Amino acid sequence: MLLKMRINEDILLEGEKVVLVPYNADHVPRYHQWMCSPELQKLTASEPLTLEQEYDMQRCWREDDDKCTFIILDKQKWADPSIPEQECMVGDVNIFLTDPSDPSLAELEIMIAVPCYRGKGLGKEVTRMMMYYGVHKLGIQKFEVKIGLDNKISIAMFKKFHFRELSISEVFQEVTLGVTVNEALQKHVFGNMDFMLQREYGKARDSRQAPFTPLSL
Repeated sequence: MLLKMRINEDILLEGEKVVLVPYNADHVPRYHQWMCSPELQKLTASEPLTLEQEYDMQRCWREDDDKCTFIILDKQKWADPSIPEQECMVGDVNIFLTDPSDPSLAELEIMIAVPCYRGKGLGKEVTRMMMYYGVHKLGIQKFEVKIGLDNKISIAMFKKFHFRELSISEVFQEVTLGVTVNEALQKHVFGNMDFMLQREYGKARDSRQAPFTPLSL
């Protein structure tokens, strides 16, 4: 299972509105700019890092066997080869294992960092794509999310995806929601996932013209 968490090192996933690509060093400067925002630090419960520390964190995320991270790109922008990939970045999403004794349990995190992209359905699409990928490629059967109590929009979105409240931390001012993958989730949350396609990230990044192939289960 641990090796599976790193199988996204050269995988690109395409949705209707977004493209998900592995987090690499070229993305760090833009990511660092985002995380200098007090708002995002609060939403993600993160401490400010120096640029050098951000590069160290990126390497850690790529090399960790318990974490699978993608950068979220604006698909429309990314389709234009004249626009640098860094300028297409709108957020990130990751799955990481939280219980060494249970590799089927993972925590899901998603951040739409660019304000003008919020409220447009990107978070919903990315959540569906990442959960589907987690189930079918990583063997995840239970998902949890931790969300700030004042982030009502995110809480409502995950509850629409059948997540239920597991606990509330007054100390950290956050709620933990969870869901177990079952037939109802597969039908009502995933539904038809034919829109989700996959190709090799390295080739796509170099050419942006490579043909897509359906996600193989």
